Amino acid sequence: MTVTAAQAVSGVDAVLERARATLRRRTAQETVAAVAAGALLVDTRTPDQRAETGELPGALVIDRTVLEWRLDPASPSRIPEATSYDREIVVVCRQGYSSSLAAASLQAVGLHRATDLVGGVEAWVAAGLPLHRGPADVRR
Repeated sequence: MTVTAAQAVSGVDAVLERARATLRRRTAQETVAAVAAGALLVDTRTPDQRAETGELPGALVIDRTVLEWRLDPASPSRIPEATSYDREIVVVCRQGYSSSLAAASLQAVGLHRATDLVGGVEAWVAAGLPLHRGPADVRR
């Protein structure tokens, strides 16, 4: 199968690049500082990934399938912490790919300060930051 130029620019890498162009992505240390300043840390990893690696201290666990509904302050399905479109939200996944797409989606909802952790939980671990074994603060 031959891929045309139009198809090549609309692949997943192009989608990821466009998503990241709107984000001010955070390093692990910047994420810690942002959370200390009031940012909401949201972990979208699967239960298996969290069980394998551990939980992020202070993170809310929100499944990617309901993320926008839980964090949109105007949604009837929002969580109590979804108080403002101006609140910074740092989304975390395992490696920092799906979190970029999720943060861009949150920006599209109006959460203009949504961003993600560069390198995901793997970067968190590499930076020597703490993890714990639970329980997680899971929001359904």
